[in-house]
Amino acid sequence: MKRLGILLSGRGSNFQAIADNIAAGRLDAEIAIVISNRPEAPGLEIARERGLPAISIPSKGLEREPYDRLLLAGLDERRVELVCLAGYMRLLSAAFLRAYPLRVLNIHPSLLPAFPGLDAQHQALEHGVKYSGCTVHFVDEHLDAGPILLQAVVPVLEDDTVESLSARILKEEHRTYTEAIRIVLEGRYRIEGRRVIRW
Repeated sequence: MKRLGILLSGRGSNFQAIADNIAAGRLDAEIAIVISNRPEAPGLEIARERGLPAISIPSKGLEREPYDRLLLAGLDERRVELVCLAGYMRLLSAAFLRAYPLRVLNIHPSLLPAFPGLDAQHQALEHGVKYSGCTVHFVDEHLDAGPILLQAVVPVLEDDTVESLSARILKEEHRTYTEAIRIVLEGRYRIEGRRVIRW
């Protein structure tokens, strides 16, 4: 059974969806460790309530490289095979990504490459797009820019607010992230340039 490491900075609703899918037998994996850079992150308490190993490695005042060395030590100790970002609000260093080449996934609430970074749902509404959604991608050294593994489309309604659009996108995130993890763990893909070819 493949061992997942979850990195989060907040409540980690995508982490909870992954844990639910594992518990229900829809994903053949185990969560080996949940790590947050914020000691007060609600996701840590949720992980502990589920009986999962959960630790905080506070990032305040630490540069990216030294912090990521601490992060890697925590993941290596638990023999993590795939790292899943679930609302993790820090950029990973090149050294971290070299340690986990094409083994770090992220989910973003837009149809990348549109609207990377923060407040993607607000950006979508401001631009008047008719469709938004979510993207699961491999993480590289650039913000929300790695090869795209899966996307799910959500229509933008005329009366949408940031909250209503975010809620519909989040529902798709919870479904899509587990599907993407399954594809990676089963090795049902290859990467050609920027394209991820799935089967």
